[in-house]
Amino acid sequence: MVVRFVAGENAERPNARRFALAGVGATVVDVGVAVGLVSAGLGRLPAGAAALVIAAIVSRILHARYTLRGDQLDRWIRQPPVFATVAVIAGVVDLAVFLGLSSLAAFPAKCVAVAISAVIRGLSHRLVLFRVVRREQSSPMRRPVPDGEMRVSVVVPAYREEARIADTVTRIRRELDVFADDLEIIVVDDGSPDGTADAARRAGADQVVVQPQNHGKGAAVRAGVLAARGRTIAFTDADLAYSPHQLVAFVEAIEGGYDVAIGNRHHADTDTLVGTSAVRSFGSRVVNMATSLMLLGNYRDTQCGCKAFRADAGRIVMGAGTIDGFAFDIEVLHLVERYGLSMIELPVEVVNSDTSTVRALRDGAGVLLDILRIRRLSQQARYPQRAANALPIEAGRPMMGMSDDAELTDPHMTPEAEPDQ
Repeated sequence: MVVRFVAGENAERPNARRFALAGVGATVVDVGVAVGLVSAGLGRLPAGAAALVIAAIVSRILHARYTLRGDQLDRWIRQPPVFATVAVIAGVVDLAVFLGLSSLAAFPAKCVAVAISAVIRGLSHRLVLFRVVRREQSSPMRRPVPDGEMRVSVVVPAYREEARIADTVTRIRRELDVFADDLEIIVVDDGSPDGTADAARRAGADQVVVQPQNHGKGAAVRAGVLAARGRTIAFTDADLAYSPHQLVAFVEAIEGGYDVAIGNRHHADTDTLVGTSAVRSFGSRVVNMATSLMLLGNYRDTQCGCKAFRADAGRIVMGAGTIDGFAFDIEVLHLVERYGLSMIELPVEVVNSDTSTVRALRDGAGVLLDILRIRRLSQQARYPQRAANALPIEAGRPMMGMSDDAELTDPHMTPEAEPDQ
């Protein structure tokens, strides 16, 4: 049985201040016991071993009751075999360094040993979290079919696209003719000063949503998703860097039980028909590295412009979103993790466009600033919590840690106190 957890207020990472304080507390115990026992005449080996055992017990208690209490990330701290394995590995390194620095006094030697083992523990716990999150995400939920007037809605955010939006709409309709009349195309004109909206209407878009001002791709996609009537809602870029026919696989993944499907340009089966510039490629890698410091899933591609959702999951994620610019994709993944949604990454066929509206340096800097904003919003509990009745639950696979009141609960409402573990 797969049990999914919906995050608390600090879902993307344990509270850094609490984590640091707990770590300092365990370190003080470790160093204090080791130095004290050595000063009392005990050898370094038994003194170091005793200090490690006591510090590990203190660390587990502090993290379980203070750092991660009520947080979905306490999964690893509540798995004794995992915690014990990490503690033993770090402890062996700690003890080896402590014994190896016999030329130093006990205090400086132990401080060096603790610092090295702390790095090992941090990397190990991070790896465990990555694997746990991805394992839980990769298991489809097979929920009941969501409400919707048609099978598929495709949202196309557009800005200054008068010249090609008609071709975009026509091509989407042609390449997705497998859905016939069960397909809805929604063009969101994000405050374009040209005739993008009129061109989209003439081309036969089923809905044309006009934003009075240019707010950014994130705002446009949110508006389109919230207006969509399909049971599966996908979005793709107006330049069709991702051939529309690929959306069939995304729809099939959603209908097969996944809440979210995202494209991965770095997937082993991805075909890049036209490469991107060196500057944009470098910028993309920097953004992915920065994102990996916040998101738990260790995604190789956060910025792929091809994603799909089951309708109810899409509305939950987009309804909670705040980022209007290109970093909204990162916020989407954060919310997918936060709300415990299942997700699959799919290979894509990509043709990078020379006429893209992305400006690598300026937009890259904006993305990095938005990553910091997402982290701050999460730490301040500014994202709404997902309610228990927001999505239907597959029998036998309960969702845990959710409130029961409304589809999205106010993050500032006081939750019921959780019992001590």
